[in-house]
Amino acid sequence: MSTPERLIESTRELLWERGYVGTSPKAIQQHAGAGQGSMYHHFAGKPDLALAAIRRTAEELRRTVDDVLGGDGPAYARVEAYLLRERDVLRGCPVGRLTMDPDVIADDTLRAPVTETLDWLRDRLAGIVREGRERGEFAASLDPHRTASLIVATVQGGYVLARASGSPAAFEAGVRGLLALLASAGPVDTTTQ
Repeated sequence: MSTPERLIESTRELLWERGYVGTSPKAIQQHAGAGQGSMYHHFAGKPDLALAAIRRTAEELRRTVDDVLGGDGPAYARVEAYLLRERDVLRGCPVGRLTMDPDVIADDTLRAPVTETLDWLRDRLAGIVREGRERGEFAASLDPHRTASLIVATVQGGYVLARASGSPAAFEAGVRGLLALLASAGPVDTTTQ
């Protein structure tokens, strides 16, 4: 792995573990096994390197989500696959955790890939809910954008609850509760009424 790649990957890992303030240039260099000169040869400084790391993390999340949500299967099954996909619940979402970092949120440039990724995720999920509604899987009254926001909020909130309790059980309970709600949002069968 090249020096710039090692620096980006180390920064990604440290941002996830420690946040922006806790990720010093010295810690990045030590983690990457790179000298100060190498770091500043490839990046203008910590903000530049952090931006590259945040963008990489956002791209990786998008690829992972696309792999899970892609395809032509039923909308419910695709959302279920997203909610139940394997993840390190106690570490949280590497993009979502950045929203709790005041230094990232205060910086328009660092915040931009975080906001864009969460917006993309909601839009992607809303499209799947809309497909499900159009195919008759969900009731016509189910709002795709509100439902997508609920899905993202459940996942991100589930991470917070799991981390607070030290157990993935809270995340699992939230996800299972949301899946039950979505299953009950199917079209009403008027032939039995």
